[in-house]
Amino acid sequence: MSLNPLKILKDSGCPPYIIEHSRAVSIKALDMASNFENNNTSTIDLELVKTGALLHDIGRSRTHTIKHAVVGSEILRNLNLPCEIINITLKHIGAGIPKDEAEILGLPPGDYIPITLEEKMVAHADNLINGTDDIELDFVIRKWEKLFGKNHPAISRLKKLHNEVFI
Repeated sequence: MSLNPLKILKDSGCPPYIIEHSRAVSIKALDMASNFENNNTSTIDLELVKTGALLHDIGRSRTHTIKHAVVGSEILRNLNLPCEIINITLKHIGAGIPKDEAEILGLPPGDYIPITLEEKMVAHADNLINGTDDIELDFVIRKWEKLFGKNHPAISRLKKLHNEVFI
């Protein structure tokens, strides 16, 4: 892919702290993807992971709600970027959001669960970066338990996603 994600972020009006966060997520996602490839027979498009991670929060140039994923995917669609990058942006929220929960959250109808390895790597790298700092899974679990309650299905999805990308 011969595009400049950092220029796209700046041109879209992303604040510097979002750009720095996106850089940290990109580094984390590439590290996770490389380790995954070293321990599995699956191959991962590392350039797609890098670009998708850099652009995952572009929607935060317009909103800081959960809808930033939808807004970001629309921005990227309007820029005629590949659907693989658009899907990474659309599905990076949390550990994925199924149709029924998406409706409750006021998202457009659809399933926001990451499917491809590249989508999973970016979504989970985003979970494991707080600002620009690496954090542990236990930190995220405690945070989500406070936000959503101990038995919320997002927590089991988070653990499942963690196990999938850290096999």
